[in-house]
This record gives sequence, C-alpha cells and structure tokens, in this order.
Amino acid sequence: MTKFNEFNLSPDILKALDGLGYHEATEVQLQVIPAVLNKEDLVVQSKTGSGKTASYGIPVCEQMDWEENKPQTLILVPTRELAVQIQEELMHIGRFKRLKVVAVYGKSPFKDQAQQLKQKTHIVVGTPGRVLDHLERGTLSLKQMNTLILDEADEMLNMGFFETVEMILKMTPQTRQTLLFSATMPTRIKELANRYLINPSEIKIESESIATDLVEHALYSVRMQEKVRLLQDLLTVETPDRCIVFCSTREAVEALYQGLKAKGYPTNRLHGGMEQKDRLEVMRNFKMGQFAFLIATDVAARGIDISDLTHVFNFDLPDDQEAFVHRIGRVGRAGKVGKAITFVTPFETKLLDQIQKYIGFELPEMERPVATEVEKAKAAFLTKLKQRPKASLQKRADTNNEIMKIYLNGGKKKKLRAIDFVGTILSIEGIEKEDIGIIDIKDQVTYIDILNGKGWTVIDGLKTKTIKGKKIKAQKAYN
Repeated sequence: MTKFNEFNLSPDILKALDGLGYHEATEVQLQVIPAVLNKEDLVVQSKTGSGKTASYGIPVCEQMDWEENKPQTLILVPTRELAVQIQEELMHIGRFKRLKVVAVYGKSPFKDQAQQLKQKTHIVVGTPGRVLDHLERGTLSLKQMNTLILDEADEMLNMGFFETVEMILKMTPQTRQTLLFSATMPTRIKELANRYLINPSEIKIESESIATDLVEHALYSVRMQEKVRLLQDLLTVETPDRCIVFCSTREAVEALYQGLKAKGYPTNRLHGGMEQKDRLEVMRNFKMGQFAFLIATDVAARGIDISDLTHVFNFDLPDDQEAFVHRIGRVGRAGKVGKAITFVTPFETKLLDQIQKYIGFELPEMERPVATEVEKAKAAFLTKLKQRPKASLQKRADTNNEIMKIYLNGGKKKKLRAIDFVGTILSIEGIEKEDIGIIDIKDQVTYIDILNGKGWTVIDGLKTKTIKGKKIKAQKAYN
C-alpha cells in the first residue's frame, strides 16, 4: 500500500493525517491525489465509503495559500449534513496549516454565514441553493477561486439542483480546476462534464464490495404487520453495536422511533421534517455514540460517515435503486465488514426485482429467527441495552490533543481584529506564529485555535495582557 508520505505532502498535512489515523492511501486516494496535485480536471466514479472526501481534501489543503483571504476552493454538495461533514473533515486535514473552512446551507441564518465569509476563508463547502444566494447577494467572492469540486453529483441531479449548479459554474473563473465525483454516471452528468471540464481524466474505482467483500446481505420476507416484531427479534439476535434503520417516510420513522423508545431501546430519529439544528445535533450525538439505533429516512443515507457502524436495516425498500446502494454504503467502510438486512413485503416483490437487477445479484433470503433463538439471545441483548453505548473514538482525537479552542469575551463590537489578537498572543513567552490556528471573530466573542499543546500557556499569558488596550478574559472553549 502507498503511504501518504510518498505524495510529497508538506509536514503540516502529514502531521494532521497521522493524527487522524490516515496511514495508507485507499484506491481512490491513490489515483486522485496525484492528479489533483498535477492540476488535472477529473471525473471520478467511486462508491461511498471509499475515502473520497480525503482524496480531494488532502491535495486541496496541501495547495492552499494561507495568506489569501478570499476562498480558493468551492465544494458543492447535495445536503446540509454532507456539507457539515466535509467541513469538519477538511478543517482537521488543514488544521496545522490554520485553514478556515466555512459551510453554507439553507435553513441556517444567512447573516451568520455572511459574517463568517467576511473573514479570511480558504474553502467554502455548501449546497447549491445557498451558495447561489451568497453569490447573487455579493457575500461570497469567487475572484480567487482556483478549484471547484462537485461532490455526489448524481444526488444533486436527483434532488433537482442541476440548473443551479450550472448557474454557479458559469459564475466561476474559467481558469479553474474542476473535479466531479459521482457514485453513478447518468447521461446528464456526462454531458455536464463534457461541457464544463477541460480534457478531464476519468477515474473509475471498480468495487464489488456491496455484493461480497465487506457487506454481508440478508433478505427477509415479511408481512407488513409483522415488520416491527421481526426487527425487534433481529436486533436481539444480531445485537448490533450501532445501526441505521431506514424507513420510506418521516411518518414511518416517527412511529417506529416512538415504539422502540417506549420499549427502552437507545434510539433517535432523523428525517427532513426536523429543524436543521435538531438534525445536526442528532447526527453529532450518533457519531459520538450517545445512542445505538438511528431510525431515518434516506436523508441520512448521505452525509453520515461512521467507521464502526455494524448494521443497516432496510425496514422499507427505497423507491429507487440508487438509494438502496447509498443505504448499503453506510456499512463496509474503512475496511470493516458490515451487515445489510432487507425486509420485503408481498407488495414489494417488483421493487425488489428492480433493485436486484440494478445491483447485479440476488439478495440471499434467510429464515426468520425462531422463538427459542430469540429467547436465548435476549439476556445478553438486554444487558447491552442497559449499558450506555461506548463513546465513539473520533478519528480526529489524536489531532485534537494538541489543539485547544480558547474563548475570549471580545469581538467586532470592541473593534478587535485578527491582527490585534495575534500581536498580543505572540508577545507571550514561548508562543510562535505557528502556534496560532483559526481565528473566528464574532460580534461579542472570539474563538481561537491554539496549536501544539500550548492552549493553557496562552490562557495563562493573557491574564496579564491587554488587547488593543482592553482587558479581555480568556478561557478554554467547551462548545
């Protein structure tokens, strides 16, 4: 396997990758990273969970000019959840280069996003509608943009964003590098690539993992009225560490969630009818292992990357075959084997036939667990239910050990600028420019990342300092 130090990456990027636990490149990373560094336009077809985000995130962060204040890279994605996930991923890859990544998406205050974009911003990741809104209102400048990335282009097509994407493409510099990533390659996406990319290299990562390699499949025929009981029996027998149960509608999600919650299952739900802040909080808590079973519509099939997810349940079959592929893509990630369990009712046989034809194999049908089997597994399952799910070890933990976000009770209202904070912090003995990370100045407060394990040194040092003649309180930020 190729190691990341073979790509001639800078020490800051290699240090971040090591802390994140990235040691050997996946197949898509092996092909994409050198091509991006070589400034090629790319069309990449790769399944979910293949390390795609890092494949473009690493070279993009590597090539970023920290001194430039305006965004140099724009990433378009189909969902808010995916925007937040990519923002976090790139922030950690670029942490030691002090890169600022801003996520913009709908149902979040426009004004707050505009304020963030006024500050030094290196990378913007967002949904097409909100990105276009910022462009039209003049709160997002693309004058210095040199790389445009279309991530999950097929999903943006399915969600009706294509016209908006094309409008954004026409507003970007013609000299840009353009990277297009898609799990599938419909005709309209090929046409888009032909129209807007310049002699793109094509990369297709062949994988049969959905069939055999990393995903074990099981199909259960069941009557509608027996589905909940079957799910409970299988959860008991399978005892998944963490799983997602997919339903077709938000009403179905709510009904199943309320039913399982009433029976004491550590569960929560995710669907499009929830407020955005609630959706993001549920995702964050699920990633952190605060509950084990997530009941969700297909809104969750994109934007959740959890390496220790052991099972997915297709409680309802999805309406289209691609959604089935994306659901299954939640397991079998990062080299770990997962299990995909699918329910089919007598009314869904035609839909099942279409899915099996699309994925190229028949799902193996299994016998339902008998009562004695369920009863035998129940004691161990109930013991596990009573235990708090083990908190997920975030892959960024090692990186974060050297970084402390500090809070200061002064911001724009006190006419404080980044240069004011930097100047004072550098006057503290033992602090160098390389120890100061991202500075996020808000109206009343400021957040600063202090690198290299020197957070407490800065907090202690600021106790005897003033910033622009003002006494500012500094403490560790806990949010």
